[in-house]
Amino acid sequence: MKHGWLERVGDEGGAGGTRKAEIVVPEAQTPTGLNDEGGYFVTRVDALVDWARKNSLWPLPLGLSCCAIEFMATASSKFDMARFGAEVARFSPRQADVLIVAGTCTYKMAEASRRVYDQMAEPKWVISMGACASSGGMYRSYPVVQGIDTFLPVDFYISGCPPRPENVLNTLMKLQQKVSRERPVTGDGGGTNRIDPATARPETLPPTVRNNLGVRDAAPGAEPPARP
Repeated sequence: MKHGWLERVGDEGGAGGTRKAEIVVPEAQTPTGLNDEGGYFVTRVDALVDWARKNSLWPLPLGLSCCAIEFMATASSKFDMARFGAEVARFSPRQADVLIVAGTCTYKMAEASRRVYDQMAEPKWVISMGACASSGGMYRSYPVVQGIDTFLPVDFYISGCPPRPENVLNTLMKLQQKVSRERPVTGDGGGTNRIDPATARPETLPPTVRNNLGVRDAAPGAEPPARP
């Protein structure tokens, strides 16, 4: 609100003098989508859930190699990953939404990686960070998995060895765009209909992952796991 003064010379009786009266001029209001009186807005439930999900992506950084150092730089104040609501890194699968596999994944580590993924609650997403996690990188050797997409459903791949923090932030923005297009209430459930290598390509699973409980539960024809 803006306040001003209105000056008037003379009065009703003809005597000279100046009187001042305060006037209040309302500022021009821009449409915000909110009701000015009731304080409510109209939206879809899907849009509201997507808005909450995309702005609270809590990552679980699985730092396996030098890419983890770049993720630490991304979370620092210089690049400020908190702008996207993704600064709350949780090292517990019960509290994480995004599994970021950063670095070289060996067959021995593939079993633990899959176990962590299975313990994460839906909806969940996977980011393959760096050339080593995406394709094995320079390690064409027997202990290194040639791409984590052989046992994990990957949503985004980040190129580079190691990738710059700007690449990680760009991938987070791409993930936010993907989440905003999902329909968790009226559509596909949001992130649950992705192709899981455990069911689509069981022959490509690393030997250390085939006996994983989560993989066996997801196998075609398997009995559903007992829930408490």
